[in-house]
Amino acid sequence: MAEKILPNLYRIEIPLPNNPLQATNSYVIKDSSRSLIIDTAMNREECKRAMLSGLDEIGVDLDKTDFFITHMHADHCGLVASLTPKKPTLYCSRLASIDINGLSKPEYWEKLKFLGQICGFPEEELRLAVNKHPGYRFRPRGQMNFKIIKDKDMISAGGYHFTCIETPGHTTGHMCLYEPSQKILFSGDHILTDITPNISLGMTYDHNLLYEFISSLDKINNLDVALVLPGHRKLIKDCKARIEELKNHHQTRAGEVLSILKNGSLDAYHTASQMTWDMTYDSWDLFPVTQKWFACGEALAHLKYLEEVKMVRKEEKENKYYFSLAAKDS
Repeated sequence: MAEKILPNLYRIEIPLPNNPLQATNSYVIKDSSRSLIIDTAMNREECKRAMLSGLDEIGVDLDKTDFFITHMHADHCGLVASLTPKKPTLYCSRLASIDINGLSKPEYWEKLKFLGQICGFPEEELRLAVNKHPGYRFRPRGQMNFKIIKDKDMISAGGYHFTCIETPGHTTGHMCLYEPSQKILFSGDHILTDITPNISLGMTYDHNLLYEFISSLDKINNLDVALVLPGHRKLIKDCKARIEELKNHHQTRAGEVLSILKNGSLDAYHTASQMTWDMTYDSWDLFPVTQKWFACGEALAHLKYLEEVKMVRKEEKENKYYFSLAAKDS
């Protein structure tokens, strides 16, 4: 079902069955010339039916529609290839385009095992985590030709004129859209309500994504935003307050990690097992392996952040990273 938010601007809530995210918000800018869809949800039949039903309700012709993908995760890009029979313009950042096209390649997922290995994932759980990863199961199929967009590029549709804003953190290539005259921000997974964006190290240990995420929050905080249209859950009317909540959340998270490491050196897997998670399971052992994966990635992002500010020391043993509190004089 499509919800009208502003003139020519609609939200279609695309269900994600058996997924804690529940649904993806896909936004449609209707235009008599060429409409624009922002994010598409996963490559699965339930998502496609909901998308096509919503577009039919609005009266949008897919043959006259372009797409903007905020980032490379399958719950945002998975369906795009199967909705594009007439080769529309597909907008995304350069890094997102590389990752989206990489999702269909087996070697991408082999490389992703690097994260699990350095986290200290048990081998059997690591194999299951990759095979059951929703990004693997519901990824877009085939290569796509993207129109690469950069920070401050412009996209227009339906009477709106959007500025592209690079916001790395949730992923390296994450991009938001900002409409200054209407003061609206399409935030993807950069700013969410009810849940916090997962900040998780992925293919390499090189990027300090938590630092980049916080810097990107500050970047958005400088804008005049009256309404945030996020990739999941409810719309956000107080952008600055939500940004402050997210920054405080990660400050608390970092403090929790430091407290855990007071008891000695740990890898990310065992650090994550002692962190507080908003889950209904009674113990870490009962967590589904995919949730352990996201938790370990987030723990690793915080450990990387704390290492960069010299509060934590990293040591490598047998292809695993172990972390301990840094000496006070280091």
